[in-house]
Amino acid sequence: MRRIGVATFARSDYSSCLPVMKAIQAEPGLELHLIVAGAHLSAAFGRTEDNILSDGFPVADRVKMSPEADTPEALALSVGTGMQGFARSFGRVKPDLLVLVGDRLELFAAACAALPFRLPLAHISGGDVTEGAIDNQVRFAVTRLSHLHFVAMQAHADRLIGGGEETWRVHVTGDPALDFIRGMRFMDRPVLEAELGLTLKPPLLVISFHPTTLGVASVVEEVDALLSALTRLEGTLVFTFPNADAGSSVIIDKLKRFVASRPCAKLFNNLGQRKYYNLLAQADLMVGNSSSGIWESPSFHLPAVNVGERQRGRFRAPNVLDAEANPDAISQAVRRGLDTSFRAGLSGLSNPFGDGCAAARIVDELKKVDLGPDLLQKKMEAREPTLSDGGGGVLT
Repeated sequence: MRRIGVATFARSDYSSCLPVMKAIQAEPGLELHLIVAGAHLSAAFGRTEDNILSDGFPVADRVKMSPEADTPEALALSVGTGMQGFARSFGRVKPDLLVLVGDRLELFAAACAALPFRLPLAHISGGDVTEGAIDNQVRFAVTRLSHLHFVAMQAHADRLIGGGEETWRVHVTGDPALDFIRGMRFMDRPVLEAELGLTLKPPLLVISFHPTTLGVASVVEEVDALLSALTRLEGTLVFTFPNADAGSSVIIDKLKRFVASRPCAKLFNNLGQRKYYNLLAQADLMVGNSSSGIWESPSFHLPAVNVGERQRGRFRAPNVLDAEANPDAISQAVRRGLDTSFRAGLSGLSNPFGDGCAAARIVDELKKVDLGPDLLQKKMEAREPTLSDGGGGVLT
């Protein structure tokens, strides 16, 4: 029995972890060992571990590493705390291979702790680019520490291979978060309204906004611009909590004050995947700077206004409208996104980040890959990248 560890840190990576964990559980030759860490264990961010347990996944271990504040010092210290926690966890759980998803700073704790254990890493969602966030450097660094790569599109594979990763290590699978969407049974609107405790008067906007950790504008300037634009709208505004990044408390405080003044607005610190994706299915528009507006909104043919610099460099499907972080630019993009002709033009849109069958491809490789020295001993191969639009544009 091959013991597959999966580390999950927050709701942002759990969407992709969930289908993979289900596929691991269904595979007779594999045994799931789930390690829950970071914001999942934080009451302030909705204690999303409860969602994991309700989804039927037993937790093998927990690593407490949530920062005490949203300052750079506290975030850096939390990585050190997490590294100690993962070292102890790997000693207890003893996985044969560890799966990591995404680009959150917390991944460093698990990836670095795995090195002395000779624990091979399988990384999901490498090869992407988000120039406006420190997540970009985290993703690149975790690529170098990882032994297998499961990427969303061919352009991402080309980027990894062009950077020296051996071709046999890189697999184009699509993003597994889209598997969850593909297999969902959606709620009727009244059922969703009852679960949210909110009447969804149109237009329905879902707003997910995070700190732009490498942006030119400050967090305050960006969130003020967003909220100024949103004051001009009628309808229902559903906000989600930001990630636990430096500056997140400023966003949370401003969102709380905003929704307190709007009877048709509500802020949620933990919607869970089921309610969140049902909201996207019902929504008229998504607004913010979340990766969800890039990766997942195309599956719903949902117009998405992407604000500011956080997602700069990432491939966009035709449903995404970019707006500078100022009220007028955001308002103009919102009007365009709510135009019925724009929404009608998205009919038949295919999500370029996957076809909803990624987990099976990933697990097939996890069960057959040789865990011997060839996997652990990485080479850096100098080569020219194979340029491909791959649904994802040309490399720069």
